[in-house]
Amino acid sequence: MLRYRLIFGTLMTLAFVAIVLLDKSGLLLIGLVALLEIAGLFELSKLASSKNIKILLPVSIPASILLSTSPYWLERFSLFLFLLAFSVMMCFLYHRVRYGISGVLANCGGACFSIIYLGLLACFVPAVRIEFGPWRLLTLIFVVKCSDIGAYTFGRLFGKHKFSPVISPNKTWEGMAGAVVFAVLIAVAFVVFCDIMSWWLGVVFGVVFAFLGQLGDLAESMLKRDAEKKDASNNVPGFGGILDVVDSILIAAPFGYLFFLLVAG
Repeated sequence: MLRYRLIFGTLMTLAFVAIVLLDKSGLLLIGLVALLEIAGLFELSKLASSKNIKILLPVSIPASILLSTSPYWLERFSLFLFLLAFSVMMCFLYHRVRYGISGVLANCGGACFSIIYLGLLACFVPAVRIEFGPWRLLTLIFVVKCSDIGAYTFGRLFGKHKFSPVISPNKTWEGMAGAVVFAVLIAVAFVVFCDIMSWWLGVVFGVVFAFLGQLGDLAESMLKRDAEKKDASNNVPGFGGILDVVDSILIAAPFGYLFFLLVAG
């Protein structure tokens, strides 16, 4: 498993860095986000089906893609809110036509959740790229994902005290310490080489986003535990599914945008 993590993790990292730094138009990033949205929604739909909930993919897929890529093509916030409201309305309309009035609360609720979780939260990734530049986006992604590596490494080597035994029994406080150490080192490295914020802000950024990344991982673990699944899928060798790869980013991205806007813009 570790070998697959190293191989596929390296390949995904190189591809993402190339897209962020070389794609000036943003089309490749839009395409990547759209592909991840589709794959993630299919995985979420499989998890929901174990609870007899339908995600209403014909509505949630286009709605999530439109929301997640909206920073590139939608300028007015009022239109963004309208798009979100229109997506909710379409969930009800599609459900009435396709399934009638049985299971409306569960299915429309699940569909709306999927649109917010994978569409609304993800839109902050391109928003950071557009408003604060590629290096701040790379800082956010690398800090969060390297905190995952630190948590996994320290947890495997030193883990004894459970961090969240009910949600994720393998997580430990020692792993959380590793997440903080790795996140701070990566954040300070970006500060030194890219001059994107002061060094002490880099330390703060690393600590805060180590915890936010682990919170995102725990959020997805709650979904999997409720569905009684170990991984969202086996689409990414060594990682599980797409949701297992992006879960920490989804929760961290909105706070990354807020951090750069208010503290280190």
